[in-house]
Amino acid sequence: MEIVVAGRHTEVTARYRAHLETKLAKIEQLAPRAQRVDVLVSHEANPRQSGSSEKVEITVLDKGPVIRAEACADDAYAALDLALGRLLERLRRHRDRRKDHRNHTPVPPVDVRPPEQVPAPEPAPEPQDGDVHETTLGDSPVVIREKLHHAQPMTVDDALYEMELVGHDFFLFVDAETAQPAVAYRRRGWSYGVIKLDQPVVRAEAPVG
Repeated sequence: MEIVVAGRHTEVTARYRAHLETKLAKIEQLAPRAQRVDVLVSHEANPRQSGSSEKVEITVLDKGPVIRAEACADDAYAALDLALGRLLERLRRHRDRRKDHRNHTPVPPVDVRPPEQVPAPEPAPEPQDGDVHETTLGDSPVVIREKLHHAQPMTVDDALYEMELVGHDFFLFVDAETAQPAVAYRRRGWSYGVIKLDQPVVRAEAPVG
């Protein structure tokens, strides 16, 4: 398992890196197939935020969904302990869920390309999952950042589950039951909401023979 450590507005010392590697060894117990773990250590210089000036973000990259956790504290070691605790809890939930769904039938793939009646765009390099593109809105200072994600069809329950794994407040997905693009989002407490578009994506044709 590869561990990649980066610092933002701070220097990550050799002592802290060694401490990180010792702590993150626990990840392999819950995610033995994890290929890489990204750790971002950042420092907030604003004295008004001294109680949460050190931030640690940990992201586990596996063959399944990305699992992520972050935490802030007044000390980088304390922030690491908090973030790792949250991450291990999410890894346990993911491991247990995989056991429960071991015999689950996979959802058939969905073709998310535009309908055939829409004119095809000019040939361009095939976009890859995770590609990021930024454009400026006319002559204004507004910058629009676009990121491509693989649209794996899933149920609302699975979408909420993966949203919790990464600790986000929203999650974009394709509903496996209706083939509609949808966004799940967090409300108050354990209340969630789902917004769907009324235009379903085009399902892929089943191969003949």
